[in-house]
Amino acid sequence: MATGPLTMVPPVVVLLAVAILVSRLPRRSGHALGVISTAAALAWAWFVPAGAHLQTTFLGFEAVLLNVDEFSRLMGLIFGLIGAVAVLYSYASEAENVQTAFALSYVATSFGAVFAGDWLTLLFFWELMAVTSTLLVWHYRGAAVRAGFRYALLHGLGGTLLMAAILQTYVAKGTFLFASVPGGPAAAGITPGLPAALAAVGIGVNVGFIGLHAWLPDTYPRPHIAASVFLCVFTTKTGVYGMYRAFPEGHVAIAYMGGGMAVFGATFALFQNDMRRLLSYHIQSQVGYMIAGVGIGTTLAQAGAFAHVFNHILYKGLLFMTAGVVVYRTGEESLKKLGGLAREMPITAAAFTVAALSIAGFPGFNGFVSKGIVIAGSHYDFVEGPLYAGGRTTLEWLLLLGGVGTFMSFIKFGYYAFFHGEYDGSVKDANRGQSVAMVTVAVLCVAYGIFDGALFAILPFDVTDEAVVSHVYTTYTVDHLVEGVALAAAGLVGFTVTKKPLSKLGRVPDIDSLYNPAVFYGTRALVVGVTELYAAVDRLVVRAVSGFTMAVTDPVTVYDRLDGDEEDTHPLRAGIGFSVLVLAVFVTVALLVL
Repeated sequence: MATGPLTMVPPVVVLLAVAILVSRLPRRSGHALGVISTAAALAWAWFVPAGAHLQTTFLGFEAVLLNVDEFSRLMGLIFGLIGAVAVLYSYASEAENVQTAFALSYVATSFGAVFAGDWLTLLFFWELMAVTSTLLVWHYRGAAVRAGFRYALLHGLGGTLLMAAILQTYVAKGTFLFASVPGGPAAAGITPGLPAALAAVGIGVNVGFIGLHAWLPDTYPRPHIAASVFLCVFTTKTGVYGMYRAFPEGHVAIAYMGGGMAVFGATFALFQNDMRRLLSYHIQSQVGYMIAGVGIGTTLAQAGAFAHVFNHILYKGLLFMTAGVVVYRTGEESLKKLGGLAREMPITAAAFTVAALSIAGFPGFNGFVSKGIVIAGSHYDFVEGPLYAGGRTTLEWLLLLGGVGTFMSFIKFGYYAFFHGEYDGSVKDANRGQSVAMVTVAVLCVAYGIFDGALFAILPFDVTDEAVVSHVYTTYTVDHLVEGVALAAAGLVGFTVTKKPLSKLGRVPDIDSLYNPAVFYGTRALVVGVTELYAAVDRLVVRAVSGFTMAVTDPVTVYDRLDGDEEDTHPLRAGIGFSVLVLAVFVTVALLVL
């Protein structure tokens, strides 16, 4: 395809260059350049023509460095938008230039991954994304270093499994290209069988599959508050995009995993008192809806999955910003040490309320729109699931249950942080830059909730066209409204019933409490076992060589030891020259035999 002005240089190149400049420029001008460049990436994603661009040969293989379709365009739009807001928030939250530079390089590599036109290019930026996000975590030092190390190990493992799946797919198809680009294979996605299993697990690390998720709540609460805003966006959502590319027709196991994530994440979020740890578990829960949509595999469900990607980035970024402002002003992370902040911080409390209602899927907010599409897909299209009372599938019940848990979690967050009791001390509300960032995103959460057509217009499939989707989706129907209000009521009742037991609950161990010690002690045992085995072999060899040397140079002593006679009655002594000759003959014969 012909290269135009917008396709000559992809955003990843520009943003990486800007990241270097930001690290060198004065703080104000560097952050201003960061806002302008990410906003320009947003505009670029809107206007860039569709198609495969920058087709080349990389390491002897065909590659497409820039592929634009409706899926990658949506990802580029929301990445650019939240990137600009997050850089502004970083400046207002006193983030260092180097930290923002690492964040921009993270944004850049994410752009590179979602606009790749082949698996090799996607994997290249996938791994760079892990590196840049790790550097972003490590920059804060302290407890973030250890968490970042585990983060890097797990993402390295996931990337390795994905690479194995991609290589096996290449062997089967003879190309790394996506099926949608010119010259691509006839069959889309990863080759079924072992490659598909490896890809699911490898990508599952990024999206937080149950059992592979512990890095998420372990890492995201550790770094600077502005770094958490970036981290909550790019890795997991790029993972959802990668899951779609690997399984464009869905898979029943992936759909059920998504439903399980929705419940598991919401449940563990309810147990948390650390604000950012609570929000991190809800990343897993909300990504579960996206993974369920991808797993269902129909146009309706996949449109819902990517609608939820778009909306989730908005309200989850806003939630981390509000939590960050609370930490910025109070220095406290625990809900148990807060209370009554709504009186002192009305802007932050209002922004949190909008974000909480959005993530919970309350009518009038953007989460209600996208979550409703995924649930509709699980109801109409997921025929593999057994039917329960009311004609709802198992997957649908899981998603609804996750919705109740979400309401309970954010009622808890808001109650203890903003509305219950009184904070012991005087605090200020968000500063001007933080307020602008939060209010901007809050307005978008409401706008996309009320004017759902604006969201539908950028989805990869038109959910209002019966020729495209199995069932036309209408957001504001009586059934949908009743369902949204019922989930909220169930969440309120559930929190009221569990509030007292939850207040007495200590830290609930997750899967990492098992595998962290297992990996540590298992690795130590392996290292000790290998070193001790080496030492034993070394001792044996040394003794054998010493014995042989003595036998050649002083055979009388050896003979006497074997014979038990200590007296020197045998004239068996050899000179140095004869000894060397015998040793040389022995070594020569040994080498010839070997």
